[in-house]
Amino acid sequence: MLKINNIHKSYNGTKILKGVTLEISRGKRLGLAGPSGSGKTTLLRCIQDLETQDIGTIKCSEKTCFMFQDFQLFPHMTVWQNLLYAPNLNGDRGQNEQRANKFLRDLGLEDKKQSYPKSLSGGQKQRVALARSLMINPSLLLCDEPTSGLDVATVMDVVILLKSVSASGVTMIIASHDLDFLVKMSDRIVLLKEGEIAVDVDVQKHNDPVNYLKKYY
Repeated sequence: MLKINNIHKSYNGTKILKGVTLEISRGKRLGLAGPSGSGKTTLLRCIQDLETQDIGTIKCSEKTCFMFQDFQLFPHMTVWQNLLYAPNLNGDRGQNEQRANKFLRDLGLEDKKQSYPKSLSGGQKQRVALARSLMINPSLLLCDEPTSGLDVATVMDVVILLKSVSASGVTMIIASHDLDFLVKMSDRIVLLKEGEIAVDVDVQKHNDPVNYLKKYY
């Protein structure tokens, strides 16, 4: 489904990715862990073609969508308009509205439908950004820190929603500092360190993946 081979990427002479090779099958959930500066976001951006790698190849035959850590909501649009703008360009308006209502309900945002981004908290913006990403029915969802700034209860809402989306066949790559969240969400976790894969863990087969991964930070 997605094949990444020997990816290298540098910014202003600083090497960010150093020969990353990964393969992920359709319908799987891959967690990307690692400290700040390890290359998680850069790898996601290369997959989405927001950045071009210096060396290596990325082969993906699926429709991808990127959920940005800094939200990138349209400031002049309400939450409702943010969710419906792209889907309504080519889709069924009635069906889109049904899905938007479901996502807002699942994420506890029903009362924010007519609010503008400037009036939302960081956590609320994060949830709107997630809902907007899901609205375009991606086959591969790329999430950059989807639980940043969220409280424990809301993190669990995000876990439940993402797992329900995954059950419909959507493949996911999720970058996060939150190892507990990644263990709940992922079939497999890859930890990046200084631009390289330090460890690759099958979550289901490991007794204590969180503490195991912490050893490599």
